[in-house]
Parts: sequence; C-alpha cells; structure tokens
Amino acid sequence: MLLSPASTSGSLPNHSFWGKFKGKKSDKESEYRDKQAQMALARQRLLTLAYGDMETVRMLPQSYAELEVVARDWTKPPPEAIFSLRVPTEFASLHASRLVSGPYIYLTGEDSYQIAIMGVQGLRVEIVSDAPPPPDEPPLNPRSPPPVTDMPATFNLELVPGQHIALETTVASADDVDMSRMEDGTVVDGLFWGKLCIVHSGDTHTLDFTGTRMNNPDITPEFLFDSKVMTKLTSAARPSSAKCHLSILAPAQQYCDVYLTVNPLWNLAMTWPPAENVEDQKYKYFLRVHPGGALEHFESEMVVTSLYYEASPDPAMVDPNEFIAPRNGFAMGFRDFLSHIMVVLDQLGMSLHARTNFINSNLHSFLAHKNIAYRFLSPTKIANAIDISVTASPCVFTRLFLIFRGISDDDLGLFAGAGEKEANTYNWRETVGWSENSKDTSMFRVLEISVWEIT
Repeated sequence: MLLSPASTSGSLPNHSFWGKFKGKKSDKESEYRDKQAQMALARQRLLTLAYGDMETVRMLPQSYAELEVVARDWTKPPPEAIFSLRVPTEFASLHASRLVSGPYIYLTGEDSYQIAIMGVQGLRVEIVSDAPPPPDEPPLNPRSPPPVTDMPATFNLELVPGQHIALETTVASADDVDMSRMEDGTVVDGLFWGKLCIVHSGDTHTLDFTGTRMNNPDITPEFLFDSKVMTKLTSAARPSSAKCHLSILAPAQQYCDVYLTVNPLWNLAMTWPPAENVEDQKYKYFLRVHPGGALEHFESEMVVTSLYYEASPDPAMVDPNEFIAPRNGFAMGFRDFLSHIMVVLDQLGMSLHARTNFINSNLHSFLAHKNIAYRFLSPTKIANAIDISVTASPCVFTRLFLIFRGISDDDLGLFAGAGEKEANTYNWRETVGWSENSKDTSMFRVLEISVWEIT
C-alpha cells in the first residue's frame, strides 16, 4: 500500500520503528515553558502610593504583605499610629467595583488585594494614617550652587594706638577658584572671622607674603614670586610650534626612506610615529607605502595615513609683525577667514575631505581670535627650516605651510590694502609652487600640510 504525507499513521504498529522519533516531555519542562511564556507576555504594572498631597510610584507588588511593606517603608509611621490602605473604586478592577457600594475598597488582607488588582495595569493605593508625612525625596540631579569667585571683606585697622578705621574691600580669588569649596570639594558654609596683620615701625611697613621664594643668589630675599603667576609666565614664554602632517601617495606599493633635516635654529619637538635620529638635527622614517595612502612604519609597527611632527623655532628670531605684514599677507575677520581659506585650499588641490579635516583640526586656534592675518610660505623658506627628502624618483612635492596670527581691530586697519577683497584675487599657487603633477596618480607624490600660529 502506498502512503502519502496526507495519510494517517493509524495503520502503523504502535511499537514500530516510527515510535522512536516521538519526543518525551517531562512535567517540569512543560511547566517551565508555560511559566516563561507567561513572563514574556506579562507587563510591568505600576503602583501609585498617595498620602495626603504626596505621591510616589513603585512597582506593583504581587501580594498584600509586600504592598504593606512598601507603604510602611515610604511613610515610616510610628508603631502606635493608625495605618490602613484603601483603593478608590475607579482605579480598582471592574469586578471589585461592582461588589462595593462606597467610593473606596479597603484592603484588609490577601483576598481583597487580589480582587482589587485583578485585570488592572496599574493601581492607586491611598494610605490612611495619622502619622506625619514622609520626608521629601531628594532631586535626582541636584544643582550645585554657583562658584563664589569674590566676596566682600571688612578689615579693622589701628593706625595709631587708639585710632581705628574700617577698610571695606572685595576679596577676589586667583584663576577664578571657587572660594566656597575646600580642596576636596566640600562646600564651606557659615560666618567666618579673619585677621589682617600690618606691622609698622615708624615709616617702615611690612606684610607677610605666602608664595614661592626664588633660590637664586642674584635675587634679593625680598623679591618674591607667586607660584601660580610663575606657572602662567612659563606657559606664555613657551614658543609656539608648527604642526605638520606629511602624506605620501604612491602609484604602487614600495619601500622608501623619508628624511627630515631640521635647521639648527629650529627644534623638532615631537614626531609620531617616532622618527629615528640618525644624525644631529636629521631624522629618518623607513616606510612601506601603499597606493591608498597607508604608511607602514616598521620601527613602531604602526600603520598610519600621515606622519606628524611639531617643530618650534628660536623665540629670539620670531617677530610676528615681520612674519605677517600687509606687504606679504592678508587679514580679515574670523568668519570671513574660514570661508576664504576653504576656497584657497581648494585652489591648492586639497580634496573636500582634507579641507574639512584641516578646518576641524585648527578651528579651536582660529576661534581664539576676532581677526586673523595669514600667509603661505614659499618652498624655499620651508626648506630653510625643515627640509624633506625621499628615496624615490621622480617625486612631486607639495608643501603647504600656513602661518597666521590674531590681530586687534586697530591692527586690522593696517591691512586696509590687504583685506579679504585683495586676498580673493591673489594666486597662492605661484607662491607655494603648486604643479598639476600633484594630481597625477601615476606619480610618487608627497603632500605636507603645516600650520603655525605666531604669538
């Protein structure tokens, strides 16, 4: 007899071969699966506890005992206080509301509680008690008080014995330090008394000073420095650095060496990946370059898209007014400068991605100035500071070195004949020595983009 998938197995023996494929389910497995299905379909139900004008929201307990624990934990009533729970009929289930004629269902045990929560997604329970109301819950994100950077102060001075004057002044903190907090962040609150001691003997007046004493025999002991002021002076005296990014675009995968020769008047502050110092003021990169722009640096085992280095000149040779002047540069407002420099970089062959990264990387420095004066350096001047050589021939070099400085509104008037209008008509390609070969994908190309803010 032929059997099809639509036929039944009624004619097959009960203890035949086919019976071996019938799975066996235990009672525990079926109960576990039923429980999981119920939990998956169950929704979280919320409980609103109300006591007078105060309310709080919690998860709805499964039993009356748990509900009472939650309610007592919130209100914390004393042992002798009256305490009962009730549910308004409009919040209870329909079955429970039909059984009650009054406006409330008083919860007295497990049965009344289960009837009240049957079929409802949320429940409102009112607490009836003569206990004091629960304390206010602290806000989730309390706002800290604003910092106190200055406060009024009054000093009582005795000029001569028996003659007193009051000196009213304002005490200001250095570096906008919050005077209302201690070093560990603790808020200082209260009323404090201070004392100012001025010692005078005849016409000589002395005042104790807390600070940093310079350990230099050429400086008199009376010459004192504040440590915070010294830190600021050290940062201000530090010369600015030129930030340089060097990319290599090769037509095919090949090995090459890149050499950086730094002028003695310049100092190579840092390199990344780290360059090998082969001679005095000469550094080397041993790379394997790829057509997509990836650079494998063997010494550090790093793969990057550009080499980064910073160089700073001798501060004695830097004169901002001479480096950027109306005779060799242009000046304009901050917003005009951003749109203008994007057009200039486009004319110099930079892609949209490269131009955007350039602005994003230096926007913080540009934003610090209301007006900006700038210029691009010629390849000869760049090579006099940092010369680049590679072991690949032929090679096309494109070195874009932007120097800029912030100027005031008064100094902007000095650039009356070198403003945005004149800058838009200037051809920077001739200055930087730009060539059409920089776009030739069959050539070995080196692109260096440098920025130096002169301060």
